[in-house]
Amino acid sequence: MLLLVLIFKIHSFLALLITSIVVGLLSGINPITLIATMQEGMGSTLGFIGLVVGLGAIFGGILEHSGGAESLATFLLSKFGNKRASWALMLTGFIIAIPVFFDVAFIILVPIVYAIQRKTGKSLLLYGISLLAGLAITHSFVPPTPGPVAVAEIINVDLGWVILFGCLAGIPAAIICGPIFASFIAKRIHIEAPKLEDESNYNSKNFPAVELIILIIAVPILLIVFNTILNSSLIGEKVISKNVLEWIGMIGHPFSALLIVNIIAWYVLGVRRGFSKEELSNISTKSISSTGIILLLTGAGGVFKQVLIDTGAGEVLANYFAEKEIGILLVSFLAASLIRIIQGSATVAMITAAGITSALLPEVISEPQKALVVISIASGATIMSHVNDSGFWLVSKYLGLSETNTFKSWTIMTTLLAIFGFISVTLLSLLL
Repeated sequence: MLLLVLIFKIHSFLALLITSIVVGLLSGINPITLIATMQEGMGSTLGFIGLVVGLGAIFGGILEHSGGAESLATFLLSKFGNKRASWALMLTGFIIAIPVFFDVAFIILVPIVYAIQRKTGKSLLLYGISLLAGLAITHSFVPPTPGPVAVAEIINVDLGWVILFGCLAGIPAAIICGPIFASFIAKRIHIEAPKLEDESNYNSKNFPAVELIILIIAVPILLIVFNTILNSSLIGEKVISKNVLEWIGMIGHPFSALLIVNIIAWYVLGVRRGFSKEELSNISTKSISSTGIILLLTGAGGVFKQVLIDTGAGEVLANYFAEKEIGILLVSFLAASLIRIIQGSATVAMITAAGITSALLPEVISEPQKALVVISIASGATIMSHVNDSGFWLVSKYLGLSETNTFKSWTIMTTLLAIFGFISVTLLSLLL
């Protein structure tokens, strides 16, 4: 797959499918059976993630156009003050990246970063890196962003556990790699905000109330997590009747939770704030259009996973790593890291590593343990963003950094995120 992507410049979607076919045929699987395997892998994966990513994208689009991200950032900055603005921006990024894609959220919020730098005179990296750390962690660790949702579906784990452990592992990593590392690098590299005609008058804009934004974002997260906890063996039918649990299961399922929050956002952030039905429809259409490549890549990752399972290749790999006494968390982290460093895309790294790792999982493994595998993969996929990653150039452009300074700041920060994320996962695994 890496040969096809790096040398022949074939798109990752095609490369995953071609690799799946080659692996299947070389493993001796019947050609007709192989086609059925590919259909099963694509269909079983997209049957879940298609709805989750689509609903999440529409919600994020409405939140973006309503000014919700700016509202939250402005509120946190007013509470934290200029001295702790880096902490406010890290927290803003952590929350906003839950419903809004990484690159979109960064572009929305970067004018605020410029304005703070002009006001304080400190290096732009103090604020930019803090924001990016919060965005990057949530983008990779916390559903319903596409990456962890795709990995969770391929690994076959409840999203509630992924959300819980994603936050537990992500928050310490975001603090260390955000405000703390940003303070360190800002003292060594001083960057000024670009001079713009628009002097960032965001405080005067009519943004929605921040309490409303936080409540709306929290709705699907809380519904999913509560469903997971109440339907777990910790509580279950020992405390709550089966009929009630089934209703909770429906309401707290990612499909229902995201549908509910879309309806709330459509009315509260859309209709009540003066958006016409046509405008909301256009926002939804535009938001969904950006998910196409994510869904195709995820589906191809599901194909790869299914081929590895049906051919027995996954079992061979599992036995090999067992003989070498290499744990599944380390294998998943290293697989995602290697693919990420070589070909650049965090999404491709997560999906490919998930396909490999899912075939290695033992039959008896708990949901929390599988969730930790998801976060381990997510950690590896954030590592060492460099010139083959579009995020590297996005950060370089908007923060006005040379390639060298982008390496010293952004690349090091993403590497630290991966390392501290994996350390957190390892520590959590000791408690299970």
